[in-house]
Amino acid sequence: MQTIILQNLSKTYSGGRQAVRQISLALDPGEVYGFLGPNGAGKTTTVKLLNGTLTPSGGSCRVYGIDPSAEPAKAHAHTGVVTEHAQMYDNLTGIENLLFYASVFGLSPSDSRTRAAALLRQLDLKDAADKKLSAYSTGMRQRLSLARALIHRPEVLFLDEPTSGLDPESAQNVNQMIRDLAETEGITVFLCTHQLRYAQEVCTRYGLIDEGRLLASGTLHELQKAIMPELPLIVRAEHMPHRLPFQQAGGENIYQASIRTEDEIPSLVRQIIEGGGDVYSVEVKHPSLEEIYFTLTRDRKRTENAEKTPGIQQAREEGKERTI
Repeated sequence: MQTIILQNLSKTYSGGRQAVRQISLALDPGEVYGFLGPNGAGKTTTVKLLNGTLTPSGGSCRVYGIDPSAEPAKAHAHTGVVTEHAQMYDNLTGIENLLFYASVFGLSPSDSRTRAAALLRQLDLKDAADKKLSAYSTGMRQRLSLARALIHRPEVLFLDEPTSGLDPESAQNVNQMIRDLAETEGITVFLCTHQLRYAQEVCTRYGLIDEGRLLASGTLHELQKAIMPELPLIVRAEHMPHRLPFQQAGGENIYQASIRTEDEIPSLVRQIIEGGGDVYSVEVKHPSLEEIYFTLTRDRKRTENAEKTPGIQQAREEGKERTI
Protein backbone atom coordinates (compact mmCIF):
# COMPACT_ATOMS: atom_id res chain seq x y z
CA MET A 1 0.00 0.00 0.00
CA GLN A 2 1.31 3.45 -0.90
CA THR A 3 1.55 5.53 2.25
CA ILE A 4 1.25 9.05 0.78
CA ILE A 5 -0.60 10.00 -2.40
CA LEU A 6 -0.95 13.50 -3.84
CA GLN A 7 -3.09 14.04 -6.93
CA ASN A 8 -2.96 17.51 -8.49
CA LEU A 9 -2.75 18.95 -4.98
CA SER A 10 -3.09 22.75 -4.94
CA LYS A 11 -3.36 25.47 -2.32
CA THR A 12 -4.15 29.13 -2.98
CA TYR A 13 -4.29 31.45 0.02
CA SER A 14 -6.97 34.11 0.44
CA GLY A 15 -4.68 36.83 -0.88
CA GLY A 16 -4.33 34.96 -4.17
CA ARG A 17 -0.85 33.52 -3.59
CA GLN A 18 -0.48 30.03 -5.06
CA ALA A 19 1.67 28.14 -2.57
CA VAL A 20 1.18 24.66 -4.07
CA ARG A 21 0.40 24.08 -7.74
CA GLN A 22 -1.00 20.74 -8.90
CA ILE A 23 1.54 18.45 -7.26
CA SER A 24 1.19 14.72 -7.91
CA LEU A 25 3.36 12.02 -6.32
CA ALA A 26 3.13 8.73 -4.43
CA LEU A 27 5.39 7.23 -1.74
CA ASP A 28 5.92 3.65 -0.63
CA PRO A 29 6.72 2.27 2.84
CA GLY A 30 10.39 2.59 3.78
CA GLU A 31 11.18 5.55 1.53
CA VAL A 32 13.15 8.56 2.75
CA TYR A 33 11.73 11.18 0.42
CA GLY A 34 13.55 14.50 0.27
CA PHE A 35 11.12 17.33 -0.50
CA LEU A 36 13.61 19.99 -1.51
CA GLY A 37 13.48 23.67 -2.27
CA PRO A 38 14.24 27.14 -0.86
CA ASN A 39 12.19 28.86 1.83
CA GLY A 40 8.82 29.84 0.38
CA ALA A 41 8.85 27.06 -2.22
CA GLY A 42 5.73 25.39 -0.79
CA LYS A 43 7.26 22.64 1.37
CA THR A 44 5.63 23.59 4.68
CA THR A 45 2.26 24.24 3.05
CA THR A 46 2.37 20.75 1.52
CA VAL A 47 3.10 19.18 4.93
CA LYS A 48 0.23 21.15 6.49
CA LEU A 49 -2.09 19.86 3.78
CA LEU A 50 -0.91 16.30 4.43
CA ASN A 51 -1.62 16.74 8.14
CA GLY A 52 -5.04 18.36 7.80
CA THR A 53 -3.95 21.75 9.15
CA LEU A 54 -4.91 23.26 5.80
CA THR A 55 -7.62 22.31 3.31
CA PRO A 56 -6.66 21.94 -0.38
CA SER A 57 -7.92 24.48 -2.90
CA GLY A 58 -7.79 21.78 -5.55
CA GLY A 59 -6.83 18.15 -6.02
CA SER A 60 -6.48 15.74 -3.12
CA CYS A 61 -4.05 14.02 -0.78
CA ARG A 62 -4.21 10.79 1.21
CA VAL A 63 -2.15 9.42 4.09
CA TYR A 64 -2.69 5.68 4.52
CA GLY A 65 -5.85 6.09 2.47
CA ILE A 66 -7.19 8.79 4.81
CA ASP A 67 -8.15 12.32 3.74
CA PRO A 68 -6.37 14.39 6.43
CA SER A 69 -8.56 17.47 5.93
CA ALA A 70 -11.72 15.38 6.49
CA GLU A 71 -10.38 13.08 9.25
CA PRO A 72 -7.32 14.77 10.80
CA ALA A 73 -7.39 12.79 14.06
CA LYS A 74 -7.49 9.50 12.16
CA ALA A 75 -4.59 10.59 9.95
CA HIS A 76 -2.55 11.78 12.96
CA ALA A 77 -2.71 8.28 14.44
CA HIS A 78 -0.48 7.18 11.56
CA THR A 79 1.88 10.18 11.46
CA GLY A 80 4.53 11.97 13.47
CA VAL A 81 5.66 15.53 12.76
CA VAL A 82 8.91 17.32 13.61
CA THR A 83 9.03 21.02 12.76
CA GLU A 84 12.09 23.24 12.70
CA HIS A 85 11.05 24.77 16.04
CA ALA A 86 10.13 22.15 18.65
CA GLN A 87 6.71 22.86 20.18
CA MET A 88 6.45 21.31 23.66
CA TYR A 89 5.94 22.39 27.26
CA ASP A 90 8.80 24.30 28.90
CA ASN A 91 7.45 23.73 32.44
CA LEU A 92 7.56 19.94 32.01
CA THR A 93 10.64 17.72 32.06
CA GLY A 94 11.74 15.75 29.03
CA ILE A 95 10.19 12.51 30.30
CA GLU A 96 6.99 14.33 31.34
CA ASN A 97 6.60 15.79 27.86
CA LEU A 98 6.93 12.35 26.29
CA LEU A 99 4.52 10.73 28.76
CA PHE A 100 1.95 13.45 28.13
CA TYR A 101 2.05 12.97 24.35
CA ALA A 102 2.02 9.20 24.74
CA SER A 103 -1.22 9.49 26.73
CA VAL A 104 -2.72 11.71 24.01
CA PHE A 105 -2.13 8.88 21.53
CA GLY A 106 -3.70 6.34 23.87
CA LEU A 107 -0.62 4.45 25.09
CA SER A 108 -0.94 2.76 28.47
CA PRO A 109 1.18 4.18 31.36
CA SER A 110 3.54 1.18 31.32
CA ASP A 111 3.98 1.25 27.51
CA SER A 112 4.46 5.02 27.65
CA ARG A 113 7.33 4.75 30.16
CA THR A 114 9.01 1.91 28.30
CA ARG A 115 8.77 3.69 24.96
CA ALA A 116 9.86 7.08 26.36
CA ALA A 117 12.89 5.59 28.13
CA ALA A 118 13.98 3.80 24.95
CA LEU A 119 13.72 6.97 22.84
CA LEU A 120 15.55 9.11 25.40
CA ARG A 121 18.36 6.56 25.44
CA GLN A 122 18.42 6.27 21.63
CA LEU A 123 18.61 10.06 21.20
CA ASP A 124 21.24 10.55 23.93
CA LEU A 125 18.84 12.38 26.26
CA LYS A 126 18.77 9.90 29.14
CA ASP A 127 20.73 12.19 31.48
CA ALA A 128 18.36 15.09 30.69
CA ALA A 129 15.14 13.11 31.21
CA ASP A 130 14.31 14.83 34.51
CA LYS A 131 15.35 18.33 33.46
CA LYS A 132 12.71 20.86 32.53
CA LEU A 133 12.48 21.65 28.84
CA SER A 134 13.30 25.31 29.58
CA ALA A 135 16.85 24.16 30.47
CA TYR A 136 17.33 22.29 27.18
CA SER A 137 19.61 23.60 24.45
CA THR A 138 18.25 24.05 20.91
CA GLY A 139 19.75 20.75 19.83
CA MET A 140 18.36 18.90 22.84
CA ARG A 141 14.89 20.32 22.18
CA GLN A 142 15.10 19.19 18.57
CA ARG A 143 16.03 15.65 19.60
CA LEU A 144 13.21 15.55 22.16
CA SER A 145 10.85 16.75 19.42
CA LEU A 146 11.87 13.75 17.33
CA ALA A 147 11.25 11.47 20.32
CA ARG A 148 7.79 13.04 20.75
CA ALA A 149 6.97 12.43 17.08
CA LEU A 150 8.00 8.76 17.40
CA ILE A 151 6.35 8.01 20.75
CA HIS A 152 3.30 6.28 19.20
CA ARG A 153 5.26 4.37 16.53
CA PRO A 154 3.93 6.21 13.46
CA GLU A 155 4.04 4.71 9.96
CA VAL A 156 4.75 8.11 8.37
CA LEU A 157 7.20 10.68 9.72
CA PHE A 158 7.22 14.30 8.52
CA LEU A 159 10.50 16.09 9.20
CA ASP A 160 11.07 19.81 8.60
CA GLU A 161 14.80 20.63 8.79
CA PRO A 162 15.36 17.82 11.36
CA THR A 163 19.04 18.61 12.02
CA SER A 164 18.53 22.35 12.54
CA GLY A 165 20.51 23.44 15.60
CA LEU A 166 22.26 20.10 16.06
CA ASP A 167 26.00 19.67 16.47
CA PRO A 168 27.69 17.44 13.85
CA GLU A 169 27.72 14.32 16.04
CA SER A 170 24.04 14.68 16.99
CA ALA A 171 23.11 15.36 13.37
CA GLN A 172 24.93 12.20 12.31
CA ASN A 173 23.08 10.17 14.95
CA VAL A 174 19.71 11.56 13.83
CA ASN A 175 20.54 10.78 10.20
CA GLN A 176 21.39 7.19 11.09
CA MET A 177 18.18 6.92 13.07
CA ILE A 178 16.19 8.15 10.05
CA ARG A 179 17.80 5.50 7.85
CA ASP A 180 17.16 2.78 10.44
CA LEU A 181 13.50 3.77 10.84
CA ALA A 182 13.00 3.46 7.10
CA GLU A 183 15.05 0.30 6.54
CA THR A 184 14.15 -1.77 9.60
CA GLU A 185 10.67 -0.51 10.53
CA GLY A 186 9.40 0.44 7.07
CA ILE A 187 8.50 3.98 8.12
CA THR A 188 7.95 6.44 5.28
CA VAL A 189 9.97 9.60 5.95
CA PHE A 190 8.91 12.84 4.24
CA LEU A 191 11.88 15.13 4.81
CA CYS A 192 11.65 18.85 3.98
CA THR A 193 14.86 20.82 3.66
CA HIS A 194 16.56 23.54 1.63
CA GLN A 195 19.95 21.90 2.27
CA LEU A 196 20.40 19.85 -0.87
CA ARG A 197 23.84 18.49 0.06
CA TYR A 198 22.44 17.18 3.34
CA ALA A 199 19.46 15.58 1.59
CA GLN A 200 21.77 13.77 -0.83
CA GLU A 201 23.37 11.99 2.15
CA VAL A 202 20.19 10.63 3.74
CA CYS A 203 17.35 10.39 1.19
CA THR A 204 16.50 7.56 -1.21
CA ARG A 205 14.31 9.65 -3.55
CA TYR A 206 13.76 13.33 -4.13
CA GLY A 207 11.14 15.85 -5.15
CA LEU A 208 12.44 19.25 -6.27
CA ILE A 209 9.96 22.07 -5.69
CA ASP A 210 10.08 25.76 -6.64
CA GLU A 211 7.32 28.37 -6.33
CA GLY A 212 4.80 25.64 -5.56
CA ARG A 213 5.64 23.52 -8.61
CA LEU A 214 7.14 20.05 -8.48
CA LEU A 215 9.96 20.37 -11.02
CA ALA A 216 11.03 16.72 -10.94
CA SER A 217 10.83 13.61 -8.78
CA GLY A 218 12.96 10.47 -8.70
CA THR A 219 16.12 8.83 -7.45
CA LEU A 220 19.40 10.68 -7.78
CA HIS A 221 20.35 8.51 -10.77
CA GLU A 222 17.00 9.19 -12.47
CA LEU A 223 17.34 12.94 -11.95
CA GLN A 224 20.93 12.92 -13.20
CA LYS A 225 19.92 11.08 -16.38
CA ALA A 226 17.02 13.46 -16.94
CA ILE A 227 19.15 16.61 -17.00
CA MET A 228 22.40 15.14 -18.33
CA PRO A 229 21.90 12.11 -20.62
CA GLU A 230 25.61 12.28 -21.53
CA LEU A 231 28.20 12.35 -18.74
CA PRO A 232 31.63 14.01 -18.87
CA LEU A 233 34.44 11.45 -18.54
CA ILE A 234 37.65 13.12 -17.31
CA VAL A 235 40.90 11.22 -17.93
CA ARG A 236 44.44 12.20 -16.92
CA ALA A 237 46.77 10.46 -19.33
CA GLU A 238 50.01 10.86 -21.26
CA HIS A 239 50.44 10.06 -24.97
CA MET A 240 46.68 10.09 -25.62
CA PRO A 241 46.01 8.44 -29.03
CA HIS A 242 44.60 10.99 -31.50
CA ARG A 243 41.97 8.69 -32.97
CA LEU A 244 39.95 8.46 -29.72
CA PRO A 245 36.99 10.80 -28.96
CA PHE A 246 38.84 12.85 -26.32
CA GLN A 247 39.48 16.59 -26.27
CA GLN A 248 41.97 18.59 -24.22
CA ALA A 249 40.15 19.73 -21.07
CA GLY A 250 42.03 22.75 -19.77
CA GLY A 251 45.01 21.23 -17.96
CA GLU A 252 48.10 19.44 -19.17
CA ASN A 253 47.38 15.76 -19.87
CA ILE A 254 43.71 16.25 -18.92
CA TYR A 255 41.19 15.00 -21.49
CA GLN A 256 37.43 14.80 -21.67
CA ALA A 257 34.92 12.68 -23.56
CA SER A 258 31.14 12.24 -23.33
CA ILE A 259 29.66 8.87 -22.40
CA ARG A 260 26.07 7.68 -21.95
CA THR A 261 26.79 4.99 -19.34
CA GLU A 262 29.73 3.98 -17.17
CA ASP A 263 29.82 0.66 -19.04
CA GLU A 264 31.73 2.49 -21.78
CA ILE A 265 34.68 3.30 -19.50
CA PRO A 266 36.61 -0.03 -19.58
CA SER A 267 36.62 -0.10 -23.39
CA LEU A 268 37.85 3.51 -23.66
CA VAL A 269 40.60 2.97 -21.09
CA ARG A 270 41.67 -0.21 -22.89
CA GLN A 271 41.86 1.67 -26.20
CA ILE A 272 44.05 4.38 -24.63
CA ILE A 273 46.48 1.81 -23.27
CA GLU A 274 46.52 -0.27 -26.47
CA GLY A 275 47.19 2.94 -28.42
CA GLY A 276 50.31 3.66 -26.37
CA GLY A 277 48.81 5.94 -23.73
CA ASP A 278 49.43 5.90 -19.97
CA VAL A 279 46.34 6.40 -17.77
CA TYR A 280 46.76 7.98 -14.32
CA SER A 281 43.16 8.71 -13.29
CA VAL A 282 39.60 8.32 -14.55
CA GLU A 283 36.62 10.25 -13.19
CA VAL A 284 32.97 10.58 -14.20
CA LYS A 285 31.39 13.93 -13.38
CA HIS A 286 27.90 13.22 -12.02
CA PRO A 287 25.76 16.32 -11.39
CA SER A 288 24.95 16.91 -7.72
CA LEU A 289 21.45 17.61 -6.42
CA GLU A 290 22.35 21.31 -6.26
CA GLU A 291 23.41 21.32 -9.92
CA ILE A 292 20.25 19.43 -10.91
CA TYR A 293 18.04 21.85 -8.98
CA PHE A 294 19.64 24.98 -10.41
CA THR A 295 19.47 23.54 -13.93
CA LEU A 296 15.75 22.80 -13.56
CA THR A 297 14.90 26.22 -12.08
CA ARG A 298 16.96 28.00 -14.73
CA ASP A 299 15.23 26.07 -17.52
CA ARG A 300 11.80 26.82 -16.03
CA LYS A 301 12.47 30.55 -15.78
CA ARG A 302 13.89 30.62 -19.31
CA THR A 303 10.74 28.92 -20.62
CA GLU A 304 8.45 31.27 -18.69
CA ASN A 305 10.32 34.35 -19.92
CA ALA A 306 10.12 33.09 -23.51
CA GLU A 307 6.38 32.58 -23.18
CA LYS A 308 5.97 36.12 -21.83
CA THR A 309 7.95 37.67 -24.71
CA PRO A 310 5.92 37.71 -27.96
CA GLY A 311 8.96 38.22 -30.18
CA ILE A 312 10.73 35.17 -28.79
CA GLN A 313 7.59 33.07 -29.00
CA GLN A 314 7.05 34.16 -32.61
CA ALA A 315 10.66 33.33 -33.47
CA ARG A 316 10.15 29.90 -31.92
CA GLU A 317 7.08 29.28 -34.05
CA GLU A 318 8.88 30.50 -37.19
CA GLY A 319 11.79 28.24 -36.38
CA LYS A 320 9.41 25.29 -36.10
CA GLU A 321 7.94 26.12 -39.48
CA ARG A 322 11.37 26.28 -41.10
CA THR A 323 12.35 22.84 -39.79
CA ILE A 324 9.21 21.07 -41.03
